Amino acid sequence: MFFNRWKHRNVKAEYDERLLALINNLKEEWDHAAQTQNAVADSDIEMEQETALARQKYFFIYKEARIRKIKNDQIQPSVISYDRNEFE
Repeated sequence: MFFNRWKHRNVKAEYDERLLALINNLKEEWDHAAQTQNAVADSDIEMEQETALARQKYFFIYKEARIRKIKNDQIQPSVISYDRNEFE
């Protein structure tokens, strides 16, 4: 019984780490898409949609991390500036 609890905690910790890594990757993708859109003079609808999709992916995974109450020093609360009602 003790072994099962220990194993469960290790699995949760492993998936929490994967989730945090995914959040960091999605944030980088979103930043890259936004920078690309701002840098291109003739940004089209497709670029705007890619940026919006990257943003939505990030917020979806970020919300999951908040539900799981995962804490990380790398994610700063200042990167989140959105209306809470928009995603709930």
